Amino acid sequence: MKTPSLIPLIALAVVAAAGGYLAGRLGKTDASSPAEEAATNAATSVARGDRRGGDDAQRQERGQRSAADRKADARKRVEAIARLADPLERGRALLALVDQLGPEEFQQAVDHFRSLGLTEDRMAEYAVLLSAWAKVDPIGALDYAKANTTRPFAINTILGSWASIDPDAAIRWAESNHSGEGANPYLAGIIGSIAASDPDRATALVTGMPRSVERGRALDAFLPQLVAQGMEATRAWIDALGDEALRDGAIARAAEQLAATDPAAALDWLVSNPGSATNRSIDDVYRNWMRVDRDAAVASLATLPQGEPRANALRGVVSDITRDDPQAAIGLMDQYAGDVTDRVVQNFIWNAFGTDPASAISQIGRIADEGSRNRMYGRTLGAWLERDPAGAGAWIDSNPLPERVLERLENR
Repeated sequence: MKTPSLIPLIALAVVAAAGGYLAGRLGKTDASSPAEEAATNAATSVARGDRRGGDDAQRQERGQRSAADRKADARKRVEAIARLADPLERGRALLALVDQLGPEEFQQAVDHFRSLGLTEDRMAEYAVLLSAWAKVDPIGALDYAKANTTRPFAINTILGSWASIDPDAAIRWAESNHSGEGANPYLAGIIGSIAASDPDRATALVTGMPRSVERGRALDAFLPQLVAQGMEATRAWIDALGDEALRDGAIARAAEQLAATDPAAALDWLVSNPGSATNRSIDDVYRNWMRVDRDAAVASLATLPQGEPRANALRGVVSDITRDDPQAAIGLMDQYAGDVTDRVVQNFIWNAFGTDPASAISQIGRIADEGSRNRMYGRTLGAWLERDPAGAGAWIDSNPLPERVLERLENR
């Protein structure tokens, strides 16, 4: 199989995953068995491009071998690659493998790869196999994914690879395989694939989707391609969206990426475009900002309007400060008492409880909702009593508590 257009995709996927490979996943001892050494040598030979007589001879040999033999060989080669400890050797071997597999062999290769365990560090290799399969037999790959997977990763990867060479066919498949009035779950991979080459069509597909989790996934697939063109282009695209909910979600997602390099600009953008999604994103911006420049992040709280924007910002700041200095976090909550919501307090309590349970529990009284307040007392005091009965008992004896909480503690 010769697929020149696939090579950049495969190379990027392999390089992206190289840092996460776990050496010797199939072997647990330092010494390899003879069978393992043979498998490693075979895979390394493939990685070095040993074609055993050239492409013509190989094609002739393949034609003489039975389909069963070729499928068995695909399984062996996948396992041999999995045994390689060096990520570069694994990458080269995988490139050689997908370049040589025939359409009828991919299912065995993918099936066996999945049987070895789809851990997080192996997902890039999995994507390489699926993407290569989609180039030669997209329908077969999709039929397999529909029958054997439950999460959208495999189908989106296959459709994205197919769309890179035949977007019309990929879209037709997505439309014909979706029924009902809800959002089409098959569009996200296609949208991410064509976003750079055909942004107008990708935009039309996104804006045609109803508000849903699927549309959020489509946005997640689209925006990295858009952000790569610069924030000005990203803002112009988002400003042109007619759907307010879609624009709100797009701003929130794009601002999260901007926050990694310019949190102040990301914050200004979110504050000037208030909405449910953008308000929720403010605390994420502050979490990033606190890691980059804590003093600037804390000082900026005073510039925010009182209410939900500052409450969300305070939640992010308090969560970060609490881990190092619970008392400083309490001082900040005192300074902005009007913006302390139940969620701010809850974040403080869970972050402080591990190192300073007394300070954590001392702030439970700030929780406005009585039911939530009493449940928080019960959980934290119960956990503290199990961990440090003397310390917890002394605190309970010297601090006023609601009658219902005391009754539950006595029964405990």
